[in-house]
Amino acid sequence: MTDTSHNGTPKEAERERPLSAARVIRAAMEQLSELLRLPVESVSSCERAEDGAWQLSVEVLELSRIPDTTSLLASYDVELDAEGALLGYRRTRRYERGRADRR
Repeated sequence: MTDTSHNGTPKEAERERPLSAARVIRAAMEQLSELLRLPVESVSSCERAEDGAWQLSVEVLELSRIPDTTSLLASYDVELDAEGALLGYRRTRRYERGRADRR
């Protein structure tokens, strides 16, 4: 029989099992949106470091315009720990939605 918490979920298995990329992405989107008070559009990259931390690149809608192709988006580098808590973030670039990258 598995040791469970008061809500019926396995205690030890939850603590030891690493977070999935999907859960980390949701956590990053929710936390960054809450801090910036801006809508997150997407996550363009997600990598797990050797120490268990996560590095993500998140696209945020910073200024909505009409037409939508002229709206301003920004890319943020975001770091989460192994449990999904936000450790830090920084904006790396700002761009119009309708403009292609020249890199």
